[in-house]
Amino acid sequence: MIKHHPSDETLFRYAAGTLEPGPRIVVAVHVGGCTVCADRIGEFEAVSGTLLEEIEPTEMEADALDRVMALVDADGDGRPKAAATPGRPRADVGIRLPEVLDDCGIGPWRWIGPGVRWSRVTLPGDVDANVMLLKVAAGRKLPEHTHVGYEYTQVLKGAFSDARGRYGPGDLDEADDDVQHQPIVDEDGECICVAAVEGQTKLRGLFGRLIQPLFG
Repeated sequence: MIKHHPSDETLFRYAAGTLEPGPRIVVAVHVGGCTVCADRIGEFEAVSGTLLEEIEPTEMEADALDRVMALVDADGDGRPKAAATPGRPRADVGIRLPEVLDDCGIGPWRWIGPGVRWSRVTLPGDVDANVMLLKVAAGRKLPEHTHVGYEYTQVLKGAFSDARGRYGPGDLDEADDDVQHQPIVDEDGECICVAAVEGQTKLRGLFGRLIQPLFG
């Protein structure tokens, strides 16, 4: 049973299309398996539609259609979207990843500490998005860290805990700059997550400072 969900603010931004590409794909993974959040997004979309109907219409500029069509073919920064490349080389993750990640590049696993590995996830529409897979062995701790901005972590396999609770398969951990934590994986098996940062992760301790460049 899913116990941890994105905040209403995040779901509203997702529905409105204003969530950054990295966090958006992590939230999309969650929504794909959570009927509660899917229904909530439907509510937000309905409210947005009602508000649009109540707005006083104004005359469109002559080039309005051309500008809208240009945005359809561009990402949030106005740059043309990179074409998705299904079938590109992908790392052996060890589990079937959610379909929403099918068009993403999955890089090789890289060691960042005893029992901890990470893999870069490259989005077809934004190669600069800070998205990664994390694979942590049973009983291991992640480096203690806080955040500048928000960190979104969706559990795909296994579970981890911190001072705020336990996060199992399907749960999404949304942590802001008020949260300083050190997730610990359950003793009965490894944990695999997909995570994105809207801002920056700040690692604590000597080891954290050594591997900080990996996290941006």
